[in-house]
Amino acid sequence: MEWSEVIDNPLLQNLPFKIELNKFGKLLMSPASNSHGRFQGRIAGALWQRQPEGEVITECSIQTSEGVKVADVAWASAAFITEFGYVTPYPKAPELCVEIVSPSNSKIEIAEKVELYLAKGAQEVWVVYENNHMEIFTHVGQIEQSKFAPDIKTQIFR
Repeated sequence: MEWSEVIDNPLLQNLPFKIELNKFGKLLMSPASNSHGRFQGRIAGALWQRQPEGEVITECSIQTSEGVKVADVAWASAAFITEFGYVTPYPKAPELCVEIVSPSNSKIEIAEKVELYLAKGAQEVWVVYENNHMEIFTHVGQIEQSKFAPDIKTQIFR
């Protein structure tokens, strides 16, 4: 299955979970909770306040070497938007990709997504856990503080 088929399929619209494709074009589905949505909203709002010169995109689809992955939240610079607009899925990852870990996500799955986003051009990947824990990754590994929003942890975990 191609991503355009997923987007255009009326049976796959307005589902209460996130859809991704693996490298074989098979659908992967993850249920989303209200807590997940709460974190997604807080992160999007905080990024919008701190980085208004770019765009905050929720449910941002990115074509990776392992299929289409969907970052829960992404921040794309004005230059990124000028280059790619709102093509779906993006052929390159925006500068910042955020994954909010759901109970159904495994550590291996999250680690793979971090690597896939970084390999596709993300400068930072945030992994947010619903137990008020967050990890930030760059091409050099895990770091303590984001360059995009240095105090983000205090705002989303209040």
